[in-house]
Amino acid sequence: MPVPSSSPIGAALGQLAEHGPVAASAADCLNLLECFQRLPDPRDPRGVRHALASLLAGAAAAVLAGARSFTAIGEWIADAPAQVMTALGVRRDPLSRAWQPPDESTVRRLFEQIDTDALDAAVCSWLAGRATTTGAADGPSSGGPARARRRAVAVDGKALRGARNHSGEPVHLLAAFDHGNGLVLAQTDVDGKTNEITRFQPLLKHLDLHDRVVTADALHTQREHATFLIEQKRAHYVLIVKKNQPNLYAQVKRLPWKQIPVQHRERDRGHGREERRTLKVVTVTTGLLFPHAVQAMQIKRQVRDGSAGRWRTVTVYAITDLPAWQAPPADLAAWIRGHWSIENRLHYVRDVTY
Repeated sequence: MPVPSSSPIGAALGQLAEHGPVAASAADCLNLLECFQRLPDPRDPRGVRHALASLLAGAAAAVLAGARSFTAIGEWIADAPAQVMTALGVRRDPLSRAWQPPDESTVRRLFEQIDTDALDAAVCSWLAGRATTTGAADGPSSGGPARARRRAVAVDGKALRGARNHSGEPVHLLAAFDHGNGLVLAQTDVDGKTNEITRFQPLLKHLDLHDRVVTADALHTQREHATFLIEQKRAHYVLIVKKNQPNLYAQVKRLPWKQIPVQHRERDRGHGREERRTLKVVTVTTGLLFPHAVQAMQIKRQVRDGSAGRWRTVTVYAITDLPAWQAPPADLAAWIRGHWSIENRLHYVRDVTY
């Protein structure tokens, strides 16, 4: 699938920019080159002057250095020192040995032709591999110092501001985002013929989610999704409940919340705003109207602007398949808060970067 023509750089390489500076070892760089070498080359072999892996490696390095357009990528490669060009595999004239870096039009044509799904999968695989070797759990659990909190993956969609496909429609991506290290583990295009719900399972199909917690907003509180996560992926879920599931929402809302004590509190101040959050959790022994759900949550968020503003209160409900002994209130609060943070850690970066 060709990259949208209005996008400054490919969304797959954009993941590198979203992740920020990457302290990659020589072995990491070689692994990335190997990932690029396995990609199919869409170009006509007649007249090809630059190796596919070399072009992609140069573009990736330029993006990590701050390039945000094809012109900037071409300029960065042309200005790179000799040792960098050598590492990237930049072409040299066989007689004069002068460097012959690719220009902007060469890079642009490649990204207009390349299978961006395959490129995206290669970059995701490389980033996920680095996360496996260098990452850690999301943080200590309130269950005690001997048990780390389960790692969590947020699933959420976003229309890329300013990006259009060849039909002139906005580009909408559904992404799987690691709470702990901020990596995009996978992403898929949501075109006008489908929606986020139908792309949920294909997005997660090839990810190792064993014993991880998948968080998602109310759109993905679907019975098929829950069954897929528990029975096929051996994962867990924390899902927001709203009126798109009217029977489930009514059941959760009718629980005796006034009789249930607050089990976790948080308070934040910053950017001229104050926010207070409380969490109540209850085990539903008779079973909720949702596959594998055993705990329900009520989250109250109180927000005010300045020290004298009026408090605004929002009440949100959620469910999880994890029992109380595996998911104490502090862990549940951290997973929910971590999911909401995707707005700043991924969506905002995409809007600003692109």
